Amino acid sequence: MKTWKEIVHHTTFRYIDQSNDNYFNDVPVSAMTSFAIDDALATSVSEGDSPPSVRLWVHPNTVVLGIPDARLPFIEEGIHLLHDHGYQTVVRNSGGLAVALDEGVLNISLVLPGVKHITIHECYEAMVSFVQYMLRDLTNKIEAYEIVGSYCPGDYDLSINGRKFAGISQRRIKDGAAIQIYLDVEGSGSARAALIREFYDVSIQDGETKFTYPEVDPATMASLSELLNMELTMEEMKKRVHSTLEELGNEVVATVFSDRELATFQTRLQQMRKRNEGIIDME
Repeated sequence: MKTWKEIVHHTTFRYIDQSNDNYFNDVPVSAMTSFAIDDALATSVSEGDSPPSVRLWVHPNTVVLGIPDARLPFIEEGIHLLHDHGYQTVVRNSGGLAVALDEGVLNISLVLPGVKHITIHECYEAMVSFVQYMLRDLTNKIEAYEIVGSYCPGDYDLSINGRKFAGISQRRIKDGAAIQIYLDVEGSGSARAALIREFYDVSIQDGETKFTYPEVDPATMASLSELLNMELTMEEMKKRVHSTLEELGNEVVATVFSDRELATFQTRLQQMRKRNEGIIDME
């Protein structure tokens, strides 16, 4: 089994900061756009047209839904609730369930090649170790295991003292993988969890479901700023990502998207729009 540094280490990293962009390729930047961009990057990295990449993205007031969430018995009422709270929604193309994003949540996509010979779990472990390494001067208490009562629970929930601040998903295309993590950096993790709990309450009610949805307990979630009792900022976290890449590779470059990548993006964006047709109509 490879170590996380062997998996992540590459001579060159491509660094893409889209946390403040309003448009990409003349398309308004949104969570839907972001998932299409990651698909384009994973394709490009897989085919050797791009070096391994790290992309940062932030979106205001968005609830990212998993595929099972779209099948909730009263999903339309749940979507209207989120809309009333000022949140847009999108159904993602990677695994998981509902997650709340806002301007205090940093999303990191680590896009790596050669994953046909690397297990899904090894890629998850690599992201866990990447975050632990990035924050090693602030804490050594970050653990990875399922936090029952959190939203979008999974084996690779990141927590400190039993309170979750991050979750990981993974999207594989050909021989490339986009390992995606959201980090609650600023603000209230429990407030985000309370919103998702309310969404499930309204979307399930007394309806029957074939899928087991989480019973969200807001007390199980917090932001890094809350957990470390310090004011961490998004800018500081972005600098930490960049400096970690500099340590793991020989050079970090920022290159524009090629015409081929933009074409792939447009194809993937159309697929995302088709996936979200019903959800968007509800808003």
